Amino acid sequence: MNVLLLGSGGREHAFARALSSSIGISKLYIAPGNAGTNECGQNIQLNPLDFDAVIKFCIDNDISLLIPGNEDPLVHGIVDFIEAKNIEFSTSIKVAGPNQYCAQLEGSKDFAKAFMIRHNIPTAAYKTFDHQNISEAGDFFSQLQPPYVLKADGLAAGKGVIITSDLAEAQKILNEMILGGMFGDASKSVVIEEFLPGIEISVFAIGDGNSYRILASAKDYKRIFDNDKGPNTGGMGAISPVPFADEAFMLKVENEIIRPTFEGLKSEGNPFKGFLFLGLMNVDGQPKVIEYNVRMGDPETEAIFPRLKTDMLEMLDGIATGNISELDLEIDSRTAATIFLVSGGYPGDIEKGKKITLPNDSMIGSNQYIFHAGTALKDGELFTNGGRVIAVTSLNGDIPSALNDSNKLASEINFDGKFNRKDIGLDLLNYGKN
Repeated sequence: MNVLLLGSGGREHAFARALSSSIGISKLYIAPGNAGTNECGQNIQLNPLDFDAVIKFCIDNDISLLIPGNEDPLVHGIVDFIEAKNIEFSTSIKVAGPNQYCAQLEGSKDFAKAFMIRHNIPTAAYKTFDHQNISEAGDFFSQLQPPYVLKADGLAAGKGVIITSDLAEAQKILNEMILGGMFGDASKSVVIEEFLPGIEISVFAIGDGNSYRILASAKDYKRIFDNDKGPNTGGMGAISPVPFADEAFMLKVENEIIRPTFEGLKSEGNPFKGFLFLGLMNVDGQPKVIEYNVRMGDPETEAIFPRLKTDMLEMLDGIATGNISELDLEIDSRTAATIFLVSGGYPGDIEKGKKITLPNDSMIGSNQYIFHAGTALKDGELFTNGGRVIAVTSLNGDIPSALNDSNKLASEINFDGKFNRKDIGLDLLNYGKN
């Protein structure tokens, strides 16, 4: 089977690495990919949002399965586009991802909140504002206890959420988001919602339009510095599984959130196919939805996929063809600790083009993985090409052991300005203890 994977980050390298060892793979293409994905298949210079170019490439190269790695193609309707072209051209290209209606769960915070209310899915109280009703925001703020949560309605590259405990600042930020275009078109509408105290957790499931399966839990770390200090990033690391996500907690997640989500979409005439990423808050043992995403997370993917024992191509094909109920879904019980190595200055201004040195293969354990994100090859040498550069993952029996292994491997990777957190997952060791 020939496969086209869209994307260029650490998540896509994790997909590509798993796919490269799949039994049924004939040819793997990654668009545009990075230096790591190029070792798993063939990188091609193709814009994932140029749907006409994507369909032409698929037809010219006999692609059977298309995998949109990140949210942009999904929110812009690539699944609907491919399905329409399959009819027009009498082709049978399968896509492992949800249609545009379902992708609104990530593409519009307002759509997601309204969906949860319709289907009695636990979430924070909210109200949506735009330029027409912004004058009413003060009344809603007065009904909330600080801190205040403001979310750009649309996609804002993971940066569209602002939390503040100062009411005057919250009102100022709202004006800047809606009237000042802080996040461009993404913040033409803004969701203000109740702050939920607790600890975050991500839960991932797969759906095939008929049934669903729960994949794994993970926790990612957004702040740049140890102890969750400093500005938010795209993710500095992740742990999988999450210790407090025991059988009782996960049963609540499934019964109160996962099942109603899949059944709700199906009842609205749009059954979900693909990866469903549930951003949850554990509020005194009760899960509540913070956000939906309609693809795998990054860096959670780099922690979860090393634990996945099931053949990747078999799983993705099952998603696309409606056969995951028959899938032998097997997950390693060990803990994965993922650490991201980032460029100096990230998440602010960074310099690209710093030479990267990697450890010899003999220094990488059998349960350790290096995933490229912001990397590029030039004249056979490896250079930085983004803020988040490389993720390292180790599998071991518990969080301290896995984290220690990842920190050791991270120390063997070098580039000018390299930085990484040292405390990924340590907060989970004391969670729930007095």
